[in-house]
Amino acid sequence: MTDHHLQRIARHDPDEQSDRLVARVNDALKARLEGTQDEARRLREAMNYVVFNGGKRLRPLLVYAAGQWLDLDVDQLDAPACAVELIHCYSLVHDDLPAMDDDDLRRGRPTAHLAFDEATAILAGDALQAKAFEILASDDRLKDQPGPALEMIAGLARACGVGGMAGGQSLDLLMEGSQPDRAAIEHMFHLKTGALIECSVMMPCALKPDLDPAQRELLGRFAHKIGLAFQIRDDLLDIEGQPEVIGKATGADQAHHKASWPGLYGLEAASQRLDGLADEALRCLDPLEGNTTMLAWLGRCLVKRDH
Repeated sequence: MTDHHLQRIARHDPDEQSDRLVARVNDALKARLEGTQDEARRLREAMNYVVFNGGKRLRPLLVYAAGQWLDLDVDQLDAPACAVELIHCYSLVHDDLPAMDDDDLRRGRPTAHLAFDEATAILAGDALQAKAFEILASDDRLKDQPGPALEMIAGLARACGVGGMAGGQSLDLLMEGSQPDRAAIEHMFHLKTGALIECSVMMPCALKPDLDPAQRELLGRFAHKIGLAFQIRDDLLDIEGQPEVIGKATGADQAHHKASWPGLYGLEAASQRLDGLADEALRCLDPLEGNTTMLAWLGRCLVKRDH
């Protein structure tokens, strides 16, 4: 792509803008996953199988959308966009393992531990996680800005560690067969799913150190609410979704006795909570000074998606 600035991409409607940015991050991921192919070839094949399997790239799109609002150069955002997607991909590999959710399909294809083997799937997830941090630590466009790079590395580490995704997954497993209250289940959702979505939105702020704290706080509230809404939508899709559309079997939450919003409170209550969170999130964007078109569009997509 020849675009060097997000405002140039922003001249296009959100659908076209999204397509262009997805193509951009796919190219960036391919470039960063290239390596000596005779070294650990099977592992590299598994990593590529996981990353290039038709993912929607929602988290990288959130990175670019926040960067657009901040009026940043798009070249500065490729590294965090790739890093957050690799963390997401690694998490899916581990979530699908027999010791976790024991899923057979991911986006319509056999999960990594079935397409390869369980050990290779674990190693692929480990390697993708390591690669994410390597990208942030060594990217040419960030090497002259060690402060922002370190801030993004720390934020991503928090989002995928015990105070984020890994901790949330642990709570999810512990809550199986239980009846947690709304505060407990939404805390688990925030850690398991929301923390990485929030990180995707907030990482570009590291590149704008003079950002008004009040504006940053509003962006964080938007990110927090859409992260929570995203997981509730996932819960609804596990009941109402069409397997050929979502790319995996439905009913997994019930089969594993998972704590889910619709399972605990019913479909109507879950839908109402989802709509309420979406409205609250979009209202957070109203006072922001700048181009929030892509952020608002993505916020709607996250909560209305059918897969």
